[in-house]
Amino acid sequence: MQTLLALVENSDRAAVPDGMDVPAEIARREDRLSAIAQAKAKIEQRASERHQFEQQEYEAKTAKRQAQREAGKKPRGKDPEPPEAGPEDGDQVNLTDEESRIMPVSSGGFEQSYNAQAGVDTETMMVITQHVSQASNDKREVVPTLQQIQALPAVLGQVHTLITDNGFFSQANVTACHDAGVEPLLALKRESHHTPVMERFALDVPEPKTTDPLVQMARRLGTQAGRALYGLRKQTVEPVFGIIKRVMGWRQMSMRGLAKAQGEWSLVTMAWNIKRMHVLRAV
Repeated sequence: MQTLLALVENSDRAAVPDGMDVPAEIARREDRLSAIAQAKAKIEQRASERHQFEQQEYEAKTAKRQAQREAGKKPRGKDPEPPEAGPEDGDQVNLTDEESRIMPVSSGGFEQSYNAQAGVDTETMMVITQHVSQASNDKREVVPTLQQIQALPAVLGQVHTLITDNGFFSQANVTACHDAGVEPLLALKRESHHTPVMERFALDVPEPKTTDPLVQMARRLGTQAGRALYGLRKQTVEPVFGIIKRVMGWRQMSMRGLAKAQGEWSLVTMAWNIKRMHVLRAV
């Protein structure tokens, strides 16, 4: 009996490696399970927010197509599919910086990122609005920009037109600009680099007899004046981002968290404005 007891005692000692703190290991695993549970809850919350946004877009598209049918017109393409609720297979949470998001990058692929936005004055190339968001879709950035425009001091003048590429276009954003008293010039599609000659010099189509801001904007984009105004986008906001990245050497956030990313982007755009003011002073 004594020999048997000795064997059992030796076996128990061998099951636990030397130096292992069993309570600490249990606590570490419990913390990990808690972090996973929190991450799942955040994924579900983000999925719910995404579904609300997609549902609003779906309802707007459906209402537009229904209005076309009631007017005796046949909508182009297939009817939009209603969005599905719940998390998707690719939804993730970054435990290092949970406020960042996975976003597509221009070089291809995806990176953990924030979406840095800047509104640039076409005359001075000064940044007059800027913010950082967690949305990879630029369609969500028009309303925050309009809110910043409305908060600008009157001494700076008035913003008359908002010019963006196709990534910012949606019917809701056109309506938001109209309601804010800002003329929208949001590209309806990806613009070609070489417009045919006859199209460039074509006469302006008559102004439509409608108060629909989307129809009015589509007509303005096709006019001589509208095309010239939209052409200013590439020579204003694009150089600002290019110089910030290539000349000033800022290409990525240095700190974690949305608030710190916003502060860093504020400093970057402030540095650009100071640099730009020296150029304007010389002129």
